[in-house]
Amino acid sequence: IEFVHHNYKQLVEFLQRYSSQYPHITRLYSIGKSVQNRELWVFEISDNPGHHELGEPEFKYVANMHGNEVVGRELMFNLIEYLCKNYGRDEAVTDLVDTTRIHILPTMNPDGYEISHEGDEMGVTGRANANNIDMNRNFPDRFSLTTRGERSPEVKAVMTWTSQYPFVLSANLHGGSLVANYPYDENPPHSHTGRKYNPSPDDAVFKQVSLAYSRAHAHMHEGHPCGEHFNDGITNGAEWYEISGSMQDWNYLFTNCFEITLELGCVKFPFKKDLPNYWRDNKYALLAFIEEVHKGVSGFVTDVNGEFIPNAVIQVQGINHDIVSAQEGDYWRLLVPGVYNISAQRPGYQAQYKSVQVNEGQAVQINFTLSQEVLPAIQDESTEMLSQEVPSVKTKLKN
Repeated sequence: IEFVHHNYKQLVEFLQRYSSQYPHITRLYSIGKSVQNRELWVFEISDNPGHHELGEPEFKYVANMHGNEVVGRELMFNLIEYLCKNYGRDEAVTDLVDTTRIHILPTMNPDGYEISHEGDEMGVTGRANANNIDMNRNFPDRFSLTTRGERSPEVKAVMTWTSQYPFVLSANLHGGSLVANYPYDENPPHSHTGRKYNPSPDDAVFKQVSLAYSRAHAHMHEGHPCGEHFNDGITNGAEWYEISGSMQDWNYLFTNCFEITLELGCVKFPFKKDLPNYWRDNKYALLAFIEEVHKGVSGFVTDVNGEFIPNAVIQVQGINHDIVSAQEGDYWRLLVPGVYNISAQRPGYQAQYKSVQVNEGQAVQINFTLSQEVLPAIQDESTEMLSQEVPSVKTKLKN
């Protein structure tokens, strides 16, 4: 594993090199450009790169949103190298790549990184993009507090990207503390004073995936970083550090994707000599978190002829958060173990309801077959009038 800091030129060279060396499991593509015209490169790892495989969940890591928070950025290079070199050699890695379409955006803020500096512990130089926008305050939010002003091009690119792929689970990699932070990040305006826990409808799921990372991390689960305290190394965003316009809240509110924010260390831009320790501490956690995408319930929504039904609404009774099926009719609903009543419905079709037992292992496969609604026959007014005015044949014969 290579342990160096990569500037933008080195980042591009690294991604292009691994893409050309492992073409059977990788694809390199751009989702747009930064303010200063740098490409926002995504590195895909899959046994069928460039294609959505039916029933296979899609996952993403987004790093370096704040340009001077670089641990996640460097970990993504380590992860890419580890997955590529161990595919076909390590059973767990091979299975993960064969069953998951993984997308890695090593830097969302390449412009900010270029003016950041090694050794920055808690500074702000390079945090914002080249237009001085903090991109983790720039996404649409629950209460329309971030609707004024322009969305940064990097934020627009990520929003478009996320709408184009059926992402199920995601993490946004930051630095400055050591904790897994989950939605919601904000409370209703003027609803309280001070910090207050604000759970999403899927609070149990977010705790489950956050704990998966924290417990697999060498130290995060201890919960005592940087002079702070977090039970089990996880926290609700609004209770810890309330913000509006965060990327994780936007993912949950406006897409199918469940996202958390991972703070990966107390030092934002550590020295090169410390990078091996960060990989050692995060290696298994990064893999364990990807595996969480395979929990809960998944399946297909089709009509009675076996045709896929996209955009069918998947509802879980008792949880006020719906998802929709993808273009090929497949869906994935993250859930904690338990018994659930789940429905699939789409206008023009009769809803179907099923009960399911979710266990701790792999997702339970539940398929839905929807029948088209039969509309009641509407008698034409002219036909009705004619039947009243013209005697029937039987009436004529009787007379």
